[in-house]
Order: sequence, then C-alpha cells, then structure tokens
Amino acid sequence: MLESRLITLLRRNKDLGHKISSNLGKWGFTETKISSFSILNQQRCLYSSRNIIRRTFVNYGLRSFHQLNHKGVHRTPFRKLSTVAASAAENKEGLKFLVTAGPHARKAVGIWLFASAAWVFSMVLLGGVTRLTRSGLSMTDWKFTGSLPPLTDEDWLVEFEKYKQSPEYKRVNKGMNIKDFKFIYWMEYAHRMWGRALGIMFALPFSYFLRKGYITVRLGLRLSGLFALGAGQGLIGWWMVKSGLEEPASEYVEPRVSPYRLAAHLTSAFAIYCGLFWTALSVVMPEPPAESLSCVRGAAKVKRLAIPVGILVGITAISGAFVAGNDAGRAFNTFPKMGDTWIPDDIFSMKPLIRNFFENTSTVQLDHRILATATLAAIGGLWLSTRKVDTHPAVRHLIGSTMGMAALQVTLGISTLLSYVPVSLGTAHQAGALTLLTFMILLNHTVRRPSPSLLKTLPSVGKMV
Repeated sequence: MLESRLITLLRRNKDLGHKISSNLGKWGFTETKISSFSILNQQRCLYSSRNIIRRTFVNYGLRSFHQLNHKGVHRTPFRKLSTVAASAAENKEGLKFLVTAGPHARKAVGIWLFASAAWVFSMVLLGGVTRLTRSGLSMTDWKFTGSLPPLTDEDWLVEFEKYKQSPEYKRVNKGMNIKDFKFIYWMEYAHRMWGRALGIMFALPFSYFLRKGYITVRLGLRLSGLFALGAGQGLIGWWMVKSGLEEPASEYVEPRVSPYRLAAHLTSAFAIYCGLFWTALSVVMPEPPAESLSCVRGAAKVKRLAIPVGILVGITAISGAFVAGNDAGRAFNTFPKMGDTWIPDDIFSMKPLIRNFFENTSTVQLDHRILATATLAAIGGLWLSTRKVDTHPAVRHLIGSTMGMAALQVTLGISTLLSYVPVSLGTAHQAGALTLLTFMILLNHTVRRPSPSLLKTLPSVGKMV
C-alpha cells in the first residue's frame, strides 16, 4: 500500500524523485541501486524498484521523506500550492487590520459601522421629508439633550403660540389649525430625536469595542472624528433653523432657511455618511479584490477616472442643496428648456456676480441641470472607456450598476421637476443622490491598490474563465 502510493507520487512529481535519488548515496546505496531507482523515476522498471523503496523508508523511518517538503505531498500541483500557502502567510503578516482579535471582531465592528451608515442615510431622507413638508421651522427652540414633546392640550397650545410668533406662520401658514401644526411639529421632532438616537447607538458600541480592545488606534481616531462631526451636526442644524426664524429683509420674500446653512448641514451629513461607509468597507474588506497583476493595473486605470467622477457626483449633490434652499425646484418646471428659453435672461442679475451661483433661483437651477448632465456623461464615459480594461468582475459590475443608477437619478430629477416637486419624488431624488454617491464610494474603495504583500502573491495574468 505504501509503495504504491509513493510510486504514484513519484510519477506525478519528477522533482521529488530526483531529490530522493540524489540522497540515496547518503543512505548507503550502491551505484546499482541508485541506477535502479533512476530507472524507477523514469518509469521503466517500476516492479523491481518496490523493494528498494520499501527498505529505504522502513530502515530510516521516513525521516528524509519528511525533509523533502512533507507538507506538500498530498497536494497537487506540489510547488504551486506551497507557494500560495507561503504567500498567504506573508500577506496576513504584512497587512495592517483596523480591527484586532480576528475575523469575528471585524465582522461585529463592520456590522455596527454599516448600521450606523444606514442610520445616517435614513436621517438624510427624514430631513428631506421635513424640508419638503415645510416642517423644519415648527420648533422655535432647541436643546442639545432634547426634551419631551407636548403631552397635554395646554402644552400644545404653548408650542403653537410660539410658532405663531415666527415669520413663517405670519407670511405662509397664517390661519393654520392645531391639527396641521401637530403634523409639522412631529416631523421636526422625529428628525431631531432620530439624530440624538444615532449618537447613542454609535457611542455605546464604540465604548464596548474599545473596552474589548478590538479597535486599533488608527481606527479609534477616525471614529472619534466622525463622532465629533456627528455631535456638531446638531449645532449646524439649529444654526440653519435659526436663520429661518429671522424676519426676511423684504416683506415680499418668503421666510426660509439660508441656502448656505442648508448646504452646510447637508454637506456635513454626506461627509459623516461617506466616512462611516468607507471605514466599514475598510474593516470588512482590508484588501481589494484582485486576481492578477493585470487586474491590478486595470483597477489603477479605473481609479484615475473614478476619483474625478466621484468628486463630480458629490458636487452635483451639494448643488441640489442650493436648489432646495432657494426653492428653485418650483421654478421653470419644464425640460429640457427653462420656460421658453434654454438659458434665462436673469442668471447674472445679482451683484456681486458670485451671488448668482448660490442665491439666484434661475442660475442655481441651471447649474444643477448642467452638473447633473455632466455627471451622467462622465459616468457614461467611465463605463465606455473601461469596458475592455482587464479588471476584476466585481469592478465591472460596479461600473455597470453605477451607470444604471445615474440614469435613474436623472430620470427622477426630471420627473420631480415636471411634477412641481411632490414629497414622494423629491424624497426619492434625494435618496437617489446619496445612493449614487454610495456606488462611487464603493467603486473607489474596490479599485484601490493592494498591499505589497498581496501583490507578491499575484500571477501576471488571471485564469481564463
């Protein structure tokens, strides 16, 4: 049984046979026996060599056999899998994980971070609904720790009287009944409390993982920065709301929050979301998918295009905040023309000139249209230019999905405009912006360069499928 296995092994691996043959002289064999073993290795005298092999390994207790790459004996192909195993060990040792204590800890921290990112996503949507239903100015005061909502009719009347003193009630909602006020109050209250709940949901697991020693210093500093930014988001929100509680400069101007402060609030929310999502990806996927050096080179080509396209997606999303802040979505509800013209006549009517890009309703909407069209064209160009690039299948699927999401987002934007910004489509359009940004984050994270230890283990060209 033993000799038949060894003979089969020697048939499959000539290098092993040569090594054993070269060591026969050390084991005390004569030239005749060495010659016989060589004939065996050449598969000409298999039967006569069995006794030689049996005596060799019985007398020396398989000692030399263990010295000849014993770990690879039952693996085929022999050298290739040994190299892969060694490379995997080097890769594991050279890679710096953001989370210690093994795969289980990385999975737990990753789930927590993805859940936090999803929570921020829901916060952005709830904020959009609050703005579209004109609920953001219903609460005229703010406390960092929050407070209980009105619980009695008397409490509701007190809050309603506060709202009646605001410019929005006097100029927009004069005559509103208590029932309608309760609706907008609950919307704003839910938005604020949802943000505070996010702070608790983030802080408690963060403290637990720190106590368990799962989080490295690098990850701890990054998450601490995101937590501080999240705490400041509440202050930015109140700073924004406060601008809408001030009397407008003219009696003909409708009271609303400052578009600059709204853009700052939305940009901060996007930054928190992107930071959480990128960090979660880095925890669960410390290395990008790579099959070969050719795929790595292809990913580098994609990255050179994906980074500027991702920046363009972010700029387009932020320009939407100025559209919302100036209520520009309810003007020029035609497409592709703006009214009867391609470009309105008053796009540079404000002085100084720079104000038009942030405060002029016509210019703000035109800018958003141009940026949205440029974003769709850029993503389409990314898709076309990378179709023949040798990349990992995951990268190709991501680019295709991003292209589809960009087309859907433009469709949602046009539909929202033509429908005079209903709450449902407006919310879907805002969700689409953040979803498209998510795809770009995922794409840029997937095409990043692998670690040097992983690069050493990759073949030049991947397997043909």
